[in-house]
Amino acid sequence: MSVDSSEQASLLRDDFYKDSCPNADTVIKAAVDAELDKNLKLAAGLIRMQFHDCFVEGCDVSVLLDGNDTEKTAPINSNLIGYEVVDAAKEAVEAVCPGVVSCSDILAYAARDSFVKLNGTGWAVQGGRKDGLFSCAEVAELELPPPTFNVSQLIESFARRGLSKKQMVILSGSHTVGVGHCDKFVERLYNFSETHFTDPSINASYAEQLKKECPQATFNTTLEIFMDTITPGEFDANY
Repeated sequence: MSVDSSEQASLLRDDFYKDSCPNADTVIKAAVDAELDKNLKLAAGLIRMQFHDCFVEGCDVSVLLDGNDTEKTAPINSNLIGYEVVDAAKEAVEAVCPGVVSCSDILAYAARDSFVKLNGTGWAVQGGRKDGLFSCAEVAELELPPPTFNVSQLIESFARRGLSKKQMVILSGSHTVGVGHCDKFVERLYNFSETHFTDPSINASYAEQLKKECPQATFNTTLEIFMDTITPGEFDANY
């Protein structure tokens, strides 16, 4: 059964699987690394997936649940990738410790291992998360901050989760890896308003670069750009 996110947080502890599945961390990391070696793009996808999961009803992997009108089907989650990595890690850990490690803990491990794979700093992941059975597309649409939010709206959205402005900036820094989709910001590049063809709040030279990568004449929803154009494949402070 799913539990309240604040209650669940109080259940987390270091070395949660020390006795019940002592090799869980190692087994999961090996499976995750093997999948990321095939497609490193999935590393950024797993980091994003954990954020999208935790921001809605807490870290209960409700984003993994299949079915009509689940979080997975919500438009805001349409570009999530990395499900196969979680499946591979789950299969690997089930082989050594069946029925012990929750999928929500596996996703937490996988997100951490993705940071490391992208040359980021690792950390000890606490365990004890419970997997939820409730998943609703409408809730995901209401709770997750869309790419159209301005700074004030983002601050308010994160504040509802008990997160400060500084924490919002830190978490947003995860965009130092991965890609953005042109359709999420194209309206800021062309015909922005009656007085400005392009959103004047965007740096002018950066706006011209974006227009080259997201041309108006040939625009389609599959076009992607790197969020960090300096070191797009490394987890650093360049975003």
